[in-house]
Amino acid sequence: MSANKRDNLIVGLDIGTTKICAIVGNVTEEGIDIVGIGTSPSSGLRKGVVINIESTVASIRKAIDEAELMAGCEIKSVYAGIAGGHIKGINSQGVIAIKNREVAQEDVRRVIDAAKAIAIPMDREVIHILPQEFIIDEQDGIREPLGMSGVRLEAKVHIVTGAVASAQNIVKSCNRAGLDVADIVLEQLASSEAVLSADEKELGVCLVDIGGGTTDIAIFADGAIKYTSVLALGGHQLTNDIAVGLRTPYAEAEKIKQKHGCCLSALVGKDDKIEVPSVGGRKPRELSRNVLCEILGPRVEEIFTLVNREIVRSGLEDSIASGVVITGGSSILEGMPELAEQIFNLPVRRGLPQRIGGLVDVVNSPVYATGVGLVVYGSRNSGTREHFKEGGSDDSIFNTTMRRMKNWFREFF
Repeated sequence: MSANKRDNLIVGLDIGTTKICAIVGNVTEEGIDIVGIGTSPSSGLRKGVVINIESTVASIRKAIDEAELMAGCEIKSVYAGIAGGHIKGINSQGVIAIKNREVAQEDVRRVIDAAKAIAIPMDREVIHILPQEFIIDEQDGIREPLGMSGVRLEAKVHIVTGAVASAQNIVKSCNRAGLDVADIVLEQLASSEAVLSADEKELGVCLVDIGGGTTDIAIFADGAIKYTSVLALGGHQLTNDIAVGLRTPYAEAEKIKQKHGCCLSALVGKDDKIEVPSVGGRKPRELSRNVLCEILGPRVEEIFTLVNREIVRSGLEDSIASGVVITGGSSILEGMPELAEQIFNLPVRRGLPQRIGGLVDVVNSPVYATGVGLVVYGSRNSGTREHFKEGGSDDSIFNTTMRRMKNWFREFF
């Protein structure tokens, strides 16, 4: 691979509870071509958080080796995803005086500084500062304040914070696998880059990324992110319910879920049968597929009910006119969109990675939404590359966040 082409490679590393996935994208003038994919089962995470560094490092290495082989390149730096129940998102507002002159880049930086001046506990750090809108002298809805005149400039931002230890453990795992971390990215923000259209974000949409250990929620309206939340529930609970309910080993329960899983009884034929392996060398049994449906249905309903509660809590239920987009590995389960429509009372679709080239057939699944999204995010923010190092200064993520903000403004204005 030529040196020039190698410089344009961006790698997204989705460190999930169920699997670790590395996706290599080549940034061209036409867009992004996916040129390599590597996946490995993940055993060192629980509910999106690293609990065993050695296992996580081994899984990262395996996924990276596979991606390097397919892409024919050496991977040195990655954009890593972060999730888990410790993630908290808050909206904040800042105001500065601009003394009747044009808004300059420095003013934008100062108003963002003012908006982020909120008390954050010592054990938490800022992962993202995401601008929503600017207001100049009571005129709201401004996306590009540069060059406009006024007396007073306000900024509304969404600040995402996470546990310092969890972010450090992700960086540590990557560093030990021989990788630099170019940036840490909130997983649902990454997924939104891959599966949502600009029209949906403008009209208002709720993204629900159902992974193995967590369900990540992001609500967009007027083209900006308004609310983020993470539920510590996911596909693991579904598999666990099958293992307990059908008295079958966990690994077999996972296979049954993937092959025969359905959460809506209306979609299951009366005569559909499944073979269930038993525990401890007993003979396999044959059961009606409806039994499986009765186990999965209530749990999926519970997940969507909790998501609905989060939408209500955000106060944005009237703002998501284009509906709900579900993505992530667990969203593949048959009957998910139909059941979700019943609970949300809104149109629901499955989110697949869009607007990419290269190995489209391979990544054309909700499973790869976060990985592809990390590559898209990386391609948009590559100008802010600031490598995280194990044991770096406490404000390393904060500095990167500010650098990323400046780049955001350069890109849009």
